[in-house]
Amino acid sequence: MMNLHGLRWLFQVSALIVVVEMNACAMVGALPFSGDSWKEEVLLHDGSKLVITRSQTYGGRHEIGQPPPIKEHTVTFTMPNTNKTITWTSEYGKELGRTNFHLLAVHVLNGTPYLVTEPNLCLSYNKWGRPNPPYVFFKYDGAAWQRIPLEEFPVEFKSINVALSIIGRKGADLVRQGVVSSEKIKEVNRHTVNPDHKTILREPVKLGTEGSAVNCLEMVFHNGVWVGGSGDSISK
Repeated sequence: MMNLHGLRWLFQVSALIVVVEMNACAMVGALPFSGDSWKEEVLLHDGSKLVITRSQTYGGRHEIGQPPPIKEHTVTFTMPNTNKTITWTSEYGKELGRTNFHLLAVHVLNGTPYLVTEPNLCLSYNKWGRPNPPYVFFKYDGAAWQRIPLEEFPVEFKSINVALSIIGRKGADLVRQGVVSSEKIKEVNRHTVNPDHKTILREPVKLGTEGSAVNCLEMVFHNGVWVGGSGDSISK
């Protein structure tokens, strides 16, 4: 029969195991809400460079065994020759299960910043009106970001100038570098096959173009579900 000293020892060990298990569960539960942050040196149309800070959190719908997608993505930078800091956030879309946009470019003209983004996968592409070329443009009006049509986006801007692969191993490489140079951004982007990722297109992309969002099935969000042209509900 175990004596009092043995019972006390067993109780202490059991309590320690419970604490360890609780901490482990808390850590696992926190993983989808972890995030990353890094800086990029973006090359502007006039040859000057702008350092931006990009940060993102993770969470949302994903397959079992797969890592969570980007939940929110934020870009922050200080306007050249000023002390004004500007922030843009691609927020979480509840109906998408992830963030709304991927960032493609940051540009500045006459003291006004502009952004080029693309909808994040097919559900977002339908949510944002199936634009073709498949971009969503933003302009900062001095107080807030406003969506603008292609016609209002300055013709001077032609380059995709931010890192495109920002999740998984490639995203971890960006974080480790601290500040990613504009030369490194060109290097990591050179393998893209999407024509709308190589340069900022101003003409519609043809249906069937490899990797382009224009190939997405047309869908609408109705009564809490995505519905395709056939009337079938679509969850992804």
